[in-house]
Amino acid sequence: MEAISRLILYRDFEDGKILRDMSWLREHYQSAGCSREEIISLLYECVHGLVELAGNYGFEGNLWHNYLTYLLVNSENAYSTACEIVGPVEGSINQAAKNDFAIFQEMFRWDLNQIDVHLGVGGLHILDGYTNVNEHSKLFNKRIRDEICETSRKLAAAEDTAQFQAVMTSFYKEFGVGKLGLHKAFRVEHVGDEVRIVPISRIAHVTLDDLVGYEIPKKKLIENTEAFVEGRPANNCLLFGDAGTGKSTSIKAILNQYYGQGLRMIEIYKHQFQDLNSVIAQIKNRNYKFIIYMDDLSFEEFEIEYKYLKAVIEGGLEKKPDNVLIYATSNRRHLIREEAGDKVGRREDMHASDTVQEKLSLVARFGVSIFFVGPTKKEFFNIVKVLAERNHIAMEEEELYQEANRWEMSHGGLSGRTAQQFIDYLLGRKTEK
Repeated sequence: MEAISRLILYRDFEDGKILRDMSWLREHYQSAGCSREEIISLLYECVHGLVELAGNYGFEGNLWHNYLTYLLVNSENAYSTACEIVGPVEGSINQAAKNDFAIFQEMFRWDLNQIDVHLGVGGLHILDGYTNVNEHSKLFNKRIRDEICETSRKLAAAEDTAQFQAVMTSFYKEFGVGKLGLHKAFRVEHVGDEVRIVPISRIAHVTLDDLVGYEIPKKKLIENTEAFVEGRPANNCLLFGDAGTGKSTSIKAILNQYYGQGLRMIEIYKHQFQDLNSVIAQIKNRNYKFIIYMDDLSFEEFEIEYKYLKAVIEGGLEKKPDNVLIYATSNRRHLIREEAGDKVGRREDMHASDTVQEKLSLVARFGVSIFFVGPTKKEFFNIVKVLAERNHIAMEEEELYQEANRWEMSHGGLSGRTAQQFIDYLLGRKTEK
């Protein structure tokens, strides 16, 4: 009987084909009733899958052990999700987990070289001591990738099932489990009737220090976010103001700064607002703090999606979970386009003031509003100067200012974004030389 058929909690892995195939190979590689060619073909297919997995996730060392660990850290089940919140658990679920960990420890100890020797091939030898040519993981951040590799070594060295279980329980408590535990940012996809939260594999690693100036807005954002991740009362945030002033950069930087404290971010667009309740239902009982991020939020008069947002933020029967906040950026203070007719009553609506109040009530649901204003000429030149120094651009200050002045007049005016684009232009010009 194959080992994996005796698993209770750890079943139905999304990437479990290699596990099923390797388990079948161990059971049948000596069977006279199986074609040697088919067995060898399946063996190399498994090796191919493990090497591809290593390339995608940056794994190295014993790839078989990395793969088994990868399955364990991604399996969201009654035991792993409970450990994520409280650490070690007791009761019947603990006994079920011990059964599964004993089977996984058995698989860690498989001597795969026996298959190589019996078949007279050498396909499995590269799985032990594998060196990855690309250190940078495409799908995991380096911290998580390294921890998975280290955990696989600890699991392989575990003396018994109790120690094996302790290693995994510790991982779940410190890093979490599944996609929500192992990734920092997500997008929403609607597939048929299903609303999925999908990891974003590569995001810009910006910090708040990368945003020159704006100390008061950054301080307000930090204070609110720190209160949130520390479990104190916090508010939904609206970052509004001039284009190119660092609103979106600030939110990305906040994610990078507080990810290690359990902060996660889900990006959602206004055409997906009807899926907000489904998204919140999937995250409300997890041991993370989630910011639902809405970039460049604004509504035209004919768009009604803001009604879904109003209901979710405040006003629906179900209370918004304490582990969820909404952060939005917008160039508009009131989010919804206002017309002169709204204020002077020149619309067909007999209750024009009600129309105005309905529109303004959305922004009122953001407890914190942070204003980002475009820099003055002096502030713009200071941003350029700081960015030039950070990028080791050797240019006389007067020449730098003259070129920056010419650039901003023909490329969008005074803003932090324009300053960064100017620095990128200088760097590109330098490379061409």
